[in-house]
Amino acid sequence: MIELDKIAYSYGGGELLSDISLTLQPGSFHFLTGPSGAGKTTFLKLIYGELLATAGQVRISGMDTRAMTRDQIARVRRHIGVVPQQTQFLDHLRVADNIALPLMVSGRDGGGAQTDLDQLLGWVGLTSQKEQFPPQLSGGERQRAALARAVIMSPDVILADEPTGNIDWEMSQRILKLLVELNKMGKTVMIATHDLALIRAAKSQVQARVLRITGRRLQLAGADL
Repeated sequence: MIELDKIAYSYGGGELLSDISLTLQPGSFHFLTGPSGAGKTTFLKLIYGELLATAGQVRISGMDTRAMTRDQIARVRRHIGVVPQQTQFLDHLRVADNIALPLMVSGRDGGGAQTDLDQLLGWVGLTSQKEQFPPQLSGGERQRAALARAVIMSPDVILADEPTGNIDWEMSQRILKLLVELNKMGKTVMIATHDLALIRAAKSQVQARVLRITGRRLQLAGADL
């Protein structure tokens, strides 16, 4: 469980987020909306500890992130998979190796790891691209590779920042379907997006809570979505 208790975040002398409280229950599904510059990416970074709140508390499994050591935050992040807005890969490594990097860093790349990797590549539809290098991938393939890398450690929470922002509608639907499948497996999912059509498309697939950042605050979005 992740809890945000009256958090705020300021930088450069100005407040970007203010007085936000939220609980991400296990197995829940959330969309996070708001205009560009509203703080969606910052909000996600506060959840997984890349940024620390300047007021209030972010608690992960009851622990305040501001009181955690660097090692504790690193351990917590193993349970949170992040799909960043800008997909970044090591271009000199094969796609399969890029996806497997979290396993290698954690020392879990032995035993059945190769079988798990092969299954994951099949699940995201990248089996035929596994020997390619990142520059050879299309935008949609890069997004699916980023999703695979985010979930290879079998995290409890998946945070996706504009995962469909630079791909066509058909591929957006495919990414959404994969995230919905993860949620049905019991994963907590939060998708930051400005794509209201994507949110509407999700309504027939999953029970999702739609949140909007506006005026530095977090609000439950209306039924007009």
